[in-house]
Parts: sequence; C-alpha cells; structure tokens
Amino acid sequence: SNVEDTFILTWDDRINVEELRSMIQSGVQQTRPVELLVLSACRTATGDERATLGLAGVAVRAGARSTIASLWYVSDEATAVLMKNLYEQLIDPKITKAEALRRAQRKILRDAQAREVNSEFEHPYFWSTFVLIGNWL
Repeated sequence: SNVEDTFILTWDDRINVEELRSMIQSGVQQTRPVELLVLSACRTATGDERATLGLAGVAVRAGARSTIASLWYVSDEATAVLMKNLYEQLIDPKITKAEALRRAQRKILRDAQAREVNSEFEHPYFWSTFVLIGNWL
C-alpha cells in the first residue's frame, strides 16, 4: 500500500502516518507517553514491508506503550459493541489491557449466544479480529 494513502479518519480531518508518529513522539518526549491507542478501524494491525504491523506497529515504534488494532475488515456494529465492552473493562485500574480485551471479547460472545446482541457475533470473525500489541499490563 502507498504510505500517502494510509491515514486515520477523524470526524473532520485525516491524520496521516507521519502526523501520527509525530503526535505520539511528542507525548513521549514530554514524559506523557500514550499508554493505549485503540485503532478500531479495518486492518489497522496489518501492514507491508515498511510497517509490518500497520498503523499499530507505527504507533508502538513511535513510543505508544500499546495498541489494540484489527487484523481484518471489521463489522461496524460488532466493533461498536466490542469497544463499549472494552472501555467498560478499562475503567477498572486493576484489570490489565490484555484482560480487558479478553473480557470484552468473551462478553460479546456470551451475549451473542444468549441473543442479547446479534447472534451472528458468535462467529470469531466478529470478536477475534482485535489484538493487543506492546505492553499487555
């Protein structure tokens, strides 16, 4: 992929790879590193020869302590449910990032089995795309 075509879409703008790298590095230099960057869009943990782990790898190499990112195309609906579950878990400071992601994934799976959310979400495609890269604590 072309590096100029890789970006994060905000509500009113785009953040390209170099801007992302610069923003993260400026936080690290000010002793305020990014503890966790969640990249919930499609294929944010897939890359090429320039960035093996895609945007997630760029972020970690720039100084983010960890990222949660996706390995394939995501379902907007399932991702919204999963991210809500994830952030609810992250409120508790005693829960690690890895455990928060695991709990969020298990909750969407259980809720799909109980038909509390779309039953299709029971399929791993919907809940297993996200991985934690970097510091798991």
